[in-house]
Amino acid sequence: MTTDEGARLGEEAARRLARQGRVDIRPGLTDAELARVEEEFGFAFGDDHRAFLAVGLPVGGPSPARRGQPWPNWRTGSRDDLRARLAGPVEGVLFDVEHNAFWSPEWGARPDAPAEALEAARAKLAGVPQMVPVYSHRYLPAGRGAHGHPVLSMHQTDVVFYGADLADYIDHEFNGVPRGDGTPPPRATVPFWRDLVG
Repeated sequence: MTTDEGARLGEEAARRLARQGRVDIRPGLTDAELARVEEEFGFAFGDDHRAFLAVGLPVGGPSPARRGQPWPNWRTGSRDDLRARLAGPVEGVLFDVEHNAFWSPEWGARPDAPAEALEAARAKLAGVPQMVPVYSHRYLPAGRGAHGHPVLSMHQTDVVFYGADLADYIDHEFNGVPRGDGTPPPRATVPFWRDLVG
């Protein structure tokens, strides 16, 4: 069940993407397909993300940021690729813990031994909210009943806003709508990940 506002926002984002005409959009995912994906991968799409994918499944288009398929193909894509995309945000943080001395102040004292620090970080990250890929390394948080979260670009611990919500993200990423229109910056909403937004 998708909230009305979540459905409206997701459908608007899908319309904005379709209007620009540069992305191959297949028929949307059915309720049964969405449920199958959620069961297989152990998360629930946010309401706006779910509605976006129900209107149409983007499967191709220009991608300066990612080789191969920039859109996650939840219908027929490689299951290994989808798992890797879902794991990407956490794996990126773990990379920075291991190679770039990243350590969240919320985790307490960093263990001296690198292997122990990595294991401690892995344990802490097991409890952070699941992020779900939208396009390339752009993500929304998982969670039924949720919508309107900012889209985040996530590369290791380099996390930045790419849209105030899904529809705004589509305008900026695909429709060339410039930023800096005087609106206040989005407010990060997802525990842990919001602390990384630069």
